Amino acid sequence: MDTILYPFKVLWRIYFGLVFCATFILSYPLFFVLLSNEDWYGHAFKFKRLVSLVTITLTGVKVEVDKRYELDPNVPMVICPNHQSPLDIILIYCLFPHYFVFMGKHQLRKVPLFGIFFRDMDIPVDRNSRMASHRAIRRAVEDLEKGRPVVMFPEGTISQQAPELRPFKNGPFKLAIETQVPILPVTFVNNHELLPYMGQTGHYGGPGLVHVIIHEPVATNGMTDENLVTLRKQIFNTINDTLHEYETSHVKSYNTQEDDHGRVPSDR
Repeated sequence: MDTILYPFKVLWRIYFGLVFCATFILSYPLFFVLLSNEDWYGHAFKFKRLVSLVTITLTGVKVEVDKRYELDPNVPMVICPNHQSPLDIILIYCLFPHYFVFMGKHQLRKVPLFGIFFRDMDIPVDRNSRMASHRAIRRAVEDLEKGRPVVMFPEGTISQQAPELRPFKNGPFKLAIETQVPILPVTFVNNHELLPYMGQTGHYGGPGLVHVIIHEPVATNGMTDENLVTLRKQIFNTINDTLHEYETSHVKSYNTQEDDHGRVPSDR
């Protein structure tokens, strides 16, 4: 069946990219104006969120959210999601309606059109340069002090073995401890199944239902750099355990489905 559907799934992935690009290009003149003045960044954020919502609506992506915490716009925090797919970035804007700042790899500045956000609004970070990384963290601290949440992918890049996690980097946790703000774990369960990234195997993609868990935030009050590794492991385990729970329940559900002859897959 997967072989038969493969061409249609490839076409859907192309369609997804075309919808996003077309929506973004049509919106670009407005983004260009709104990003010319820092006082208008909040409006640019709302429009960026609108582009994300339009994209998933027109491409048949449905979102099921287990919301264990409702983000308080008055409480700055570091939002820490796992990174499975390009879909993650679009969904972040769908999940959180209040203004936040996104920190991403500096190569995003070179992406046509999209790079405009990493000139001033969002934060590019060059992890190969200690000075540039320090400058990016200083900027993130300033945004948190202004009450703006900061989104950082702790894996640094998309996991090629998704849903298996890449090792977490220290950046998000060091930032949260330094500013004494909570850190909010977010688990993207199966984004890689709908929109796999280059090099990922086992999934062809296609429209469907994505599952997201917004966990309870972890307070960092009183923590120091001595607690950094413990905090990093705690957030890693929260997301990793959730992924394993989903995988176990998914396999269990599949194995209990009967075919047309009343047999379950394990009996075949």
